[in-house]
Amino acid sequence: MIDPKHALAEHLPPLSAQEALVEANRCLFCFDAPCTQACPTHIDVPRFVKKIATHNLLGSARTILESNLLGATCARVCPVEELCVGACVLGAEHKPIAIGRLQRYATDFVYQRHLDVFHAGTPNGHKVAVIGAGPAGLSCAGELARRGHGVTIFEKRELAGGLSTYGIIALREPVEAALAEVEMIRRLGVRIETGVELGRNLTIDHLRARFDAVFLAVGLWAIPEMEIAGEEHMVDGLEYIEQSKLAPHAMKIGRHVAVIGAGNTAIDCATIAKRLGAETVVMVYRRSQRQMTAYAHEYDFVKKEGVEFRFLTQPLRVLTANGAVSGLECVRMRLGTQDASGRPAPQAVEGSEFVLAVDQVVKAIGQEMTPVAAWLGLETKKGKICVNDSFETNIPGIFAGGDCIRWKGAASTVMGVQDGKLAARAIHERLQAQGAANG
Repeated sequence: MIDPKHALAEHLPPLSAQEALVEANRCLFCFDAPCTQACPTHIDVPRFVKKIATHNLLGSARTILESNLLGATCARVCPVEELCVGACVLGAEHKPIAIGRLQRYATDFVYQRHLDVFHAGTPNGHKVAVIGAGPAGLSCAGELARRGHGVTIFEKRELAGGLSTYGIIALREPVEAALAEVEMIRRLGVRIETGVELGRNLTIDHLRARFDAVFLAVGLWAIPEMEIAGEEHMVDGLEYIEQSKLAPHAMKIGRHVAVIGAGNTAIDCATIAKRLGAETVVMVYRRSQRQMTAYAHEYDFVKKEGVEFRFLTQPLRVLTANGAVSGLECVRMRLGTQDASGRPAPQAVEGSEFVLAVDQVVKAIGQEMTPVAAWLGLETKKGKICVNDSFETNIPGIFAGGDCIRWKGAASTVMGVQDGKLAARAIHERLQAQGAANG
């Protein structure tokens, strides 16, 4: 019998005190360090690592959290191979510093001891509403609270944390780690109301009457329809991950599983299926390996898990027998000229249809915007909310950040955190200026 808690436990164990000390002392403490420049939140990596080397773990955590309030999450889920670790000067000829693991070591130190690195600022009378308790929303709320603003987060789910809580495999971030950060933001004086959704039981008019500014951090929760026969028999990839974190013993795992998609969410779904008992797991992607959106290190990881790939393969319909999935009919593809995404457009090869014998199909083809932008009359581009350099939308006083504005470039947790931080700064400056003008 597979124990899900064990099978999906964090992939990398925490560093011991001795391991952290040895690793920290390998750092060259570069001036104008490339690792700091590569970090979207610009954490002063040499400084926090030096503090670990000198046994100042509280100071190390403070250095991290000054730049990134969600440093514990980012230590776990950031693609460090593509960012700070990838930029480490030791990586050219030696083993790069394990920056992510050292960051986790320092931030875990304060969370395990319930130490508050920061406190709420002196109240200034301004009130800000944040819609969404994911990384962007928590970051913005925490930064505003540190500046003395009264902040309320409205979250539609039962738990705060967004994808960190619900949508990132426990192998990378357990629920407990995400919720520890939520509680840190709450202790800064931020009020978090769950079960409240804009457009359902919360209106923008209500918000604008009660608050001086609104920050939208609504993320990307809706999975697009593939519009193929039998799609209703597919399992939603985000729900698959959520159940693996919150109710793993209740999960239904097929013996032979197909995962549609080749992004990081699809990788997570395939890993869950394989680790929780599937005999075979195959990832189906209509383009080639070169076009897949998953990080290279994630692709290497899931191959070692025993997951197979069917590139240049397009699902046509889900086959069923007696109400249960019995196969996935597909067609082979070839790549043509570039489409609107800038990637070669896949084209079906006539007469190449075939059937994959599977009993579970998981759909993980990315996410799209919720209807909030249309409801509010916000300007959009490629389905995402448009903002100016201050993260303000076309409606004055309504700001936005995180995945919901990422119409170009990759959406990620760390970019959401940085958006929230910069938006908080812009909102603070706006409200301070308005207060001075009024008084």
